[in-house]
Amino acid sequence: MKLFSSTSNKKPSRRSFLSRATLGITGAMLATNYDGLAASIERTPKSSAPSDLKITAVKCGFIRNEHSLFVKIYTNQDIVGHGQGVDGVYGTYHVVHHLAKNHLIGKNPLNINRLQEEMRRGGLFKGAQAGMYVCVMTALESALWDLVGKALGLPVYQLMGGKFRDKIRVYCDTAGSRLEPQEMGRRAKEDVDKYGFTAVKFDIDDRQDPNKLDLYNWSVSIPELRRMENQIAAVREAVGEDIDICVDCHGRFDEASGMKIAKALEPYNLMWLEEPVPAEVPESYARIRESTTTPICGGENWYLTYGFRHPFEIGAVDVIMPDLQKCGGLGEGLRIANLANTYNTPFAPHMVASYLGAISSAHVCAAVPNFLILEWQIYFHENEMYKEIVDFEGDFLTKDGYIPVPDKPGLGVEINQEAMRKYATPGIPFFE
Repeated sequence: MKLFSSTSNKKPSRRSFLSRATLGITGAMLATNYDGLAASIERTPKSSAPSDLKITAVKCGFIRNEHSLFVKIYTNQDIVGHGQGVDGVYGTYHVVHHLAKNHLIGKNPLNINRLQEEMRRGGLFKGAQAGMYVCVMTALESALWDLVGKALGLPVYQLMGGKFRDKIRVYCDTAGSRLEPQEMGRRAKEDVDKYGFTAVKFDIDDRQDPNKLDLYNWSVSIPELRRMENQIAAVREAVGEDIDICVDCHGRFDEASGMKIAKALEPYNLMWLEEPVPAEVPESYARIRESTTTPICGGENWYLTYGFRHPFEIGAVDVIMPDLQKCGGLGEGLRIANLANTYNTPFAPHMVASYLGAISSAHVCAAVPNFLILEWQIYFHENEMYKEIVDFEGDFLTKDGYIPVPDKPGLGVEINQEAMRKYATPGIPFFE
């Protein structure tokens, strides 16, 4: 049973349209006047009757205990768009339904920006400023880009104005906040030697650290700070001077502690220190940035282009990292990157999604001038689920740590619905 099916599905199919187009061209070839032939070809639609394309249904599925939302948008021409949202998607099955019913069903998907703006404006009193609403809208907006690319026969990066690069550099997020320094160093070296990464990232915040002074007061103790410095010193020693190192604090510390951590890690020439303080206080980011030579990175938990304006105005970060599976969509990511470019700030998206999310992000990274690097998760190598749940031809990653940007129409990756079914979150309808 299809959710949100339109009441009328009598528009010409893609096949019937192409058949008529072929007959039209054949007839034109019989004409004796060359100009008439050229004019006829020019008048013939080149895609699949875009004006007739309509959204007929939207379906969704959740995996990873509702951490990951996958959506499919169906049309009257059997073209289907695929998208993903992460983090703030718990319990949002009915939010997907609400947005589809009120803003997508019966509409032409080619109007991506208009549909995204209608979803956003339609939710001004329903939470469309941040969080769950925006995360769900992100998944739907991403699926629209995939759908339109397929309808027009173009990869998404081409729809965004073309590409600056053919491959996207990634860093490997190896996590590891509770690891001993030697184990962190070993993992970092493996990332570089075995997989070819030229940059790695480690977590150093640890809520369970026995040296923590208080579970709720996130000030850093001297032994904690010593542990962090020892961990990153081991990583630097293991990978050498030419590999970039990123460090993540997950917004766990107060401003004074953020300053101490940034200062302590200065000798290790980090690519960045990520989210030393909560996202709610960009002014703290700016003051920490002024206090250290360690580059400061943030943006994973800021939403929509509006959410990035104030941080840019006050000089909060050296590197901006929106999550393109939760910030508002791929088009929103493009707008954020272009805004960052006006502030001479590198663009390095956060990414904790599937291969579908990784490739979706790669299209945006290809289409902007100020791209720096994209996140890549170590679980892609360790968990076969991530290979099973998508359909994709070719290699996701090169031997030297890059994502090749697909040239297929749309995103170039699709959901493997049947393979995903065994990972579906119990108790929630799965693509019904």
